[in-house]
Amino acid sequence: MTVCEYKPGLEGIPAAQSSISYVDGKQGILEYRGIRIEELATKSTFLETAYLLIWGELPTKEELKAFETEIRYHRRIKYRIQDMMKCFPETGHPMDALQASAAALGLFYSKRALPAPSYIREAVVRLLAKIPTMVAAFKLMRKGNNPVKPNDNLDYSANFLYMLTEQEPDPLESHVFDVCLTLHAEHTINASTFSAMVTASTLTDPYAVIASAVGTLAGPLHGGANEEVISMLEEIGSVENVRPYLEDCLLRKAKIMGFGHRVYKVKDPRATILQNLAEQLFDKFGSDKYYEIALELEQAVEEKLGYKGIYANVDFYSGLVYRKLGIPTDLFTPIFAIARVAGWLAHWNEQLGENRIFRPTQIYTGDHNVAYVPIQERTSQIPLV
Repeated sequence: MTVCEYKPGLEGIPAAQSSISYVDGKQGILEYRGIRIEELATKSTFLETAYLLIWGELPTKEELKAFETEIRYHRRIKYRIQDMMKCFPETGHPMDALQASAAALGLFYSKRALPAPSYIREAVVRLLAKIPTMVAAFKLMRKGNNPVKPNDNLDYSANFLYMLTEQEPDPLESHVFDVCLTLHAEHTINASTFSAMVTASTLTDPYAVIASAVGTLAGPLHGGANEEVISMLEEIGSVENVRPYLEDCLLRKAKIMGFGHRVYKVKDPRATILQNLAEQLFDKFGSDKYYEIALELEQAVEEKLGYKGIYANVDFYSGLVYRKLGIPTDLFTPIFAIARVAGWLAHWNEQLGENRIFRPTQIYTGDHNVAYVPIQERTSQIPLV
């Protein structure tokens, strides 16, 4: 067996073969099942895109209607799960609440074996339908309020925004949010998707798969960057402060949130679409003072760092969009999860097709033939806390 070169974080090492999505970071191309993201953002809906990702082809009109109807009538969550969520601490992060709630679904619908196609479809429907309800419910219950029941008369995205406030959203708000979900639905094998695939390879239930992925997405090196972009823009405070702030970051070698990507060496195509969505919202509902700061910062970063391939990524404008939709900052990452459930389920389904449990190797760096020291002869080398 040939020993491969060690790469921290498995950077650049293929872990699977997949036909779900494709990224060309040099040209700024993102495709779902071969279809460009720009085309899907313009012509498709999130649920149609989810169907494409999970089952590999665009649905017919009848197939899409049946899929949407199934999801519409599976949005409610069992009262025992609601009761459990009411016991969560009000200071808890919504991502932790979502991970626990997603895992709890397995108590009601678990199947630990190679599932039948009917079970796969049922799991897909339940997770796509119930995850948004859980996110919206915790947003209200942590304030001591009862959750808003899903509105069966509203489509997927409009219903989620409705469950946050019990007010029907403007059609433009629903459309913009739906496009946001499409943009975040899938992005090849990142940390959370790889976590989902490893978990899926054990043939545990899909609710554990999604809970594992949510827990991974919650880490500050993966999800949450759009929250930090808003904090950064607030810290900058004005257009005049942009360049001094950037110069200080460069001097300290500090990370500039919302810029740079492990794959993209040009502007993230999703960032371009999100910027356009933000402008649509501003044109109809009024401007956001932080948008002018963002524009100036993007221009300054391109001037200073563009030669290094550092440009705006998907997180740079998404927070401004969510902020204009009235969504609390700490729900930004759970919304990322709502969208990415589609991609995680696509990889779960693909993993089941030719499953082999993940079992990577390691390069051992420890000692050999170390003598056992009796307890009375040992001296502690670990400082007491």
